[in-house]
Amino acid sequence: MSSTPPSIAPVASAPIAHQPIAPAGRSPLGPRHGVVHLRNRDVRRPDLSAREIEVLLAWLRAESKEQAASELFISASTIATHVARIRVKYAAVGRPAPSKSALFARAIQDGYTTLADW
Repeated sequence: MSSTPPSIAPVASAPIAHQPIAPAGRSPLGPRHGVVHLRNRDVRRPDLSAREIEVLLAWLRAESKEQAASELFISASTIATHVARIRVKYAAVGRPAPSKSALFARAIQDGYTTLADW
């Protein structure tokens, strides 16, 4: 049995046009990983304030805005306002994040957190 699903077999067997380049001290992922890296200089990061990052991470950890608000001693509507502004900033740089999972991915891509933190 093949490990490559039939629907992506043509893509998986396509030649690689370039070699992946890894950040200093890291091994590049091989072509078999089939991943796209967003951690490069061409990707624009929004200018999030320290407080926006703090609120974002608290909300990502929490099961609700109310729980995050309690942790930060603010109201749930303040959490909602911060999250809305963060989404606007990501959309403004061409990287929309319309869901909580998309914001989680952006936080990882932009180095605000890692999978090891979770």
